[in-house]
This record gives sequence, C-alpha cells and structure tokens, in this order.
Amino acid sequence: MSSTNTSHFASFAAYTPPPDDPAYPGASTKNTSRAWFPAQQQPTSYQSGGIPTFNTSQAGGLGAVEDAEAESATSMWETRHGFRVDLSAAFAYLLGPISALILLITETQNDFVRFHAYQSALLTTPLALLRILASLLQFPAFLRIVLTLLLVLPPLYMSWQAYIDAARNGLVRFQIPFIGPLAERWVLEE
Repeated sequence: MSSTNTSHFASFAAYTPPPDDPAYPGASTKNTSRAWFPAQQQPTSYQSGGIPTFNTSQAGGLGAVEDAEAESATSMWETRHGFRVDLSAAFAYLLGPISALILLITETQNDFVRFHAYQSALLTTPLALLRILASLLQFPAFLRIVLTLLLVLPPLYMSWQAYIDAARNGLVRFQIPFIGPLAERWVLEE
C-alpha cells in the first residue's frame, strides 16, 4: 500500500468526517458504486436493450408461470396489517357498508380485499338504505321482511364466496353483475 493513498478506512482518530462530506478535502464528487446498493439495473427485456433469451422464464418459456407466481405470490397474499386475505375479504361483507368502509380505509395494499370491500359497499349500501326507507315509510311487514332478507342473504353468500375464492381458487374474483365490473375498475384506477 502506498503512502499517497489517503484512505481513512478504520481510522481510530477522535473525529473523522464522513468520506462523502463535501467539506472534507479527500471527498470525491463522483458517485461510488456499492455492492449492496447497485447504481443501475441491467436491462432485462429485449425491448429495453437486454440480451434475448429463449426457452427461459423471462422469455415466456419453461418456468414462466411458476416464476411469475413466485414473484407475485408475496404481494397477492399480503395485507397491510398481516391479516389473512380470505378472512379479510369475507369480513368485507359481514357488516355491510360499515365493514366495507373499515377495510377501504385500513387496507391499502391488497387489491383482492379492496375489490371485495368496494363490491360490498356497492351491494349493501343501497339495500340498507332501501330497508331503512321501508321502515320509515311504514311499508307492509311482508315487504320489510323481504328487504331484510335481501340485506342479509346476498352479503352472507358473497362473504362465503370471497372466502372460498381466496382459500381454494387462487384469488379469483367473483363479480356480481353490474357491481363487480365497477368495483374492478375502481381498484384498477387506484
């Protein structure tokens, strides 16, 4: 090691300024590359200048589906607070618009849970408002019972369906006609 190299690595002086301090005379102005923090990622696709690969997972060959599932599996099954996805999606329907609103406020990472929260809000809010209106306007008891059943049974079925879709079907989204595509669009626009 030559004496002209003024490296302060492992210096035991009382105070040694950091090497990236601009006031320090030995500081360099160029950005140094650190092994633990790569400065620039290599292009990975043919369109971005990478080397074309054939019959590999990047090129869509053998192993493509498995690699894509392995990369996205962590984000698909994670929720913000660490709750299970199947139970969170089922909870979106249990308390109607209240549970949907709670999940829309608290869950910000998982699109599956947010989709079911939107769908629950779009399904149960009009039904709850109709049931309240029927009570206030003194509709016949039979009609109020029908509206109560409409307020309870479809969300129970959707709760079960959301749980089954997450637990057994790999996060397949069961869409209610007219409401499901709207909830899907809202999730995609976020």
